[in-house]
Amino acid sequence: MNLDFKDQRAFISGSTSGIGYAIAKSLASLGCEVILNGRTQDSVDTAVAKLYQEVPGAICSGLACDFAQAEQVDALVLALKSVDILVNNVGIYTDQDFFETSEESWNNQWKVNVMSGMCLSKALLPSMLEKNYGRILFISSECAVLTPSNLLAYSVTKTALLGLSKGLSGLTKGSKVTVNSLLPGSTLTEGAENFLEAVATKTGKSAEQVEKEFFITDRPNSLIQRFETVEEIADAATFLCSPSASAINGAALRVDGGSIGGLF
Repeated sequence: MNLDFKDQRAFISGSTSGIGYAIAKSLASLGCEVILNGRTQDSVDTAVAKLYQEVPGAICSGLACDFAQAEQVDALVLALKSVDILVNNVGIYTDQDFFETSEESWNNQWKVNVMSGMCLSKALLPSMLEKNYGRILFISSECAVLTPSNLLAYSVTKTALLGLSKGLSGLTKGSKVTVNSLLPGSTLTEGAENFLEAVATKTGKSAEQVEKEFFITDRPNSLIQRFETVEEIADAATFLCSPSASAINGAALRVDGGSIGGLF
C-alpha cells in the first residue's frame, strides 16, 4: 500500500481540533506538508505548536479563516494558491428543535458547512486537473442519512455535501484527480466528551453509563455501540487521500460503526 505523502501539500479546513486535527496529524506523520485552519489565529497557532510537538519533523503551517465571512474566504484562497490534497472538514451545528432553529442558524450552517467546500473546490480543483493529480475529500456525517430531528439543519448540509462531492467527481473524468466523501459516525471529539461529562454531572451517572445509554436510545442501530475515535476516522480519510485510493472516485465511504444500516 502506498501511503507516501512526501512532496504533497494538504489543506484541512476546521483542523485545530477533533477529526480535522487528527487527519492533519496522520498526513503529517506520513511526510505530507499540512496547512491547519481555524477561525482565530490563536487557535491556529496553538494547533500548529501541538502538531510540531506530537510529530517531530512535521512540515506544518496554519491559516486562520472564519468561513462565515466571505472576505476571509477570499483571502484564504489567495494564500493557498494550490494544494495536492483538500479536506473539506469544517462544520458547525446547533442542537435544537426544528421549530426553534432560526433562519439565521440555517443560513450560517449552510454557509460554513457547504459553501466553504464549494468555494475551496472551485478555487483549487483547476490546478489539480492541470497537473493531473489531486485529492478532494468532503467530511460528511452519518447524519446525512439518519437525519436526527434535533440536528435537522446540520443534517441537510451534510446531505448536500454528498451531492456536491458526487457532482465534482464528474469533472475529474479521465484524470488522476479524485473527489470523495466520508461519513463518520458518532465520534468522541472534544465536543462529545464535554457532552458526556455534562450529562453525567447532571444525572449523577458515570460518563461510561451515559455513553451506553446514548447508543441504546439515540443510535440503537450502531453495531459497535460506542463512540468512534478521531484516529479511526483519520485513518479512513488518510487512505482516501493516498495514492493507493486512485480507483476510488465519486464514492461515499461510511465509517459509521454500522449505524446507518442498509446494504450500500
